[in-house]
Amino acid sequence: MNLLKQKIGIIGGGQLGRMLIEEALRLNVKVNILEASNDCPCYHLAHNFICGSLMDENKIIELAEISDVLTFEIEHVNTNALIKLEEEGKTIIPSPKVLQIIQDKGLQKNFYKDNNIPTAPYFLVNNISEWNEAIISLDTEKFVAKTSKDGYDGKGVSILKSKEILENNELIPFNVPCVLEAFIPCEKEISIIVAKDIFGKTVAYEPVEMEFNATANLVTYLISPAEISKQIAEKAKIIAVQTINKFKSPGIFAVEMFLTEEGEVLVNEIAPRPHNSGHHTIEASYTSQYEQLTRILLGLPVGCTTLIKPAAMLNLLGDANFTGPYVIKNLNQIHLIEGVYLHLYDKKESKPFRKMGHITVLANSVEEVKAKAQKISNLIGFEPLS
Repeated sequence: MNLLKQKIGIIGGGQLGRMLIEEALRLNVKVNILEASNDCPCYHLAHNFICGSLMDENKIIELAEISDVLTFEIEHVNTNALIKLEEEGKTIIPSPKVLQIIQDKGLQKNFYKDNNIPTAPYFLVNNISEWNEAIISLDTEKFVAKTSKDGYDGKGVSILKSKEILENNELIPFNVPCVLEAFIPCEKEISIIVAKDIFGKTVAYEPVEMEFNATANLVTYLISPAEISKQIAEKAKIIAVQTINKFKSPGIFAVEMFLTEEGEVLVNEIAPRPHNSGHHTIEASYTSQYEQLTRILLGLPVGCTTLIKPAAMLNLLGDANFTGPYVIKNLNQIHLIEGVYLHLYDKKESKPFRKMGHITVLANSVEEVKAKAQKISNLIGFEPLS
C-alpha cells in the first residue's frame, strides 16, 4: 500500500479530528475536513477544508469525492447521507449503520437488551403523558432522564427524584422521546477504548476510571489503570469487546460503564470515535487511540494496547465565570514537573466549561500519578488576556 496516496476525510473539525490529523501526518497521510466554521481546531492542519454544515448532504458528498475513506469525530452528522454513500461503495469507518444506533439513545439501549449486554433497567417514553407509568415501573428512588437524540456533553440529561416528578409533572424537563433509566449507585464509572480492524481483530485498552464535573457533566480527570481488581478489569474488557463485536464494524469505540457497589459491570453508553477517556494513550500506551484509528482507516492491523506507565489525564476546561481571549496560569511551574504533557486545542476564546486542552501525567505508580495530577490541578487555569 502506498500511504502517500491515501486521503482520510473527517466529518467534524474539533480537537478529536485535530489529534487524528497529528497522527496521520506521521505517515504522510493527508486529511480533509468538513466543518461549519474555519474557527476550529482542525483548520490550520487540514489538507483540504470544506466549510459547511455536518448535516449538508452535498458537502458530505464533496468530502467523499476527495477522500479515500471517511470517518467522523462527532455523532451529530447526516447519517442518511453516509448510509447512501456506503451503499454506493464508499468506505466509511465505523459504518454509519452503527452511528444510526448510537445517535438514538433509545435504539442504543434496545441494542444492549437485544444482544444480552448488561445495562441499567430502563423504559422508553415518547412524551410527558408516558412518564408516570415508566417511573412507577422503574420503582427506584431516583432515575436518569436522557433525551433520545441530540444530547451531548451533559446536555439532554437530568437526574430526577421519582416522588417529586410523580407529584408534579410540571417538573418534567423534556417533552421529547426519552430514555428513563434507573439511577445506579456507582462504585466507579469506568471506560474502555476498543479497536477493531478491517480483518476482524478486536483489542481493548486497560479500563480507566473517570471523575466528572457535576455542573457540566464532563469528565475532568481520569486514572489509568483503574483502581479495580484484575477480575473486574478482565470482566469489563470481555463485556466491552463482546459489545463492539456485536456491531460488526471496524473502528475505534469508547465503552463507558458503571461498576456497581455489588461488583456488576453495566454498559452505559458508547461513542463510535476517539474519546476523551482515551487521550492519555498518546503518551501512555504503545499505540494511541489516534494511531489505532489511523491504522484501521488505512487498512492496517491494530497495534499493541499495553500501558507503558500509569497515567492520569486532566481535561482543561474553561473557567465558569469567564469568556474571552485567555492566558494559561503557571505554565512555568507545570513544565518543571517530570512526565507532564500539555495538549492545547487552538481555541481562540475560553468559554465556561469549554474543552480547551488536556494534560497527560505519567509516573511509576498510580499513587505518584494522582499526587502529580492534584498538584497540576491546583496550579493550572485560564484567566483573561490583559
